[in-house]
Amino acid sequence: MPEMFFTVRWPDGSAQRCYSPSLVVEDYLAPGSSYPVADFVERSCAALRAGSERVRAKYGFGCANALAQVEDILARAAALADTHRAGHVTIEGFER
Repeated sequence: MPEMFFTVRWPDGSAQRCYSPSLVVEDYLAPGSSYPVADFVERSCAALRAGSERVRAKYGFGCANALAQVEDILARAAALADTHRAGHVTIEGFER
């Protein structure tokens, strides 16, 4: 199963390199696009959970790294101050 990474820029200016166990993230996010924080969280978490389920279908167990990435994204989004919560997350690129 081809894993990939995607780099995002949060509204506070910080960058994050995120892990996905499959290319399914390309169905949810597009390089160069910006998403409101809540939309990004919904899309990225759905993509990572779908990737984990692809791992489960192939190997019989979900991907712990994908689920840890979900938790990290949720924590980063929650940590944003109210001034940044209305901002956008930009997808800077994908790496395979």
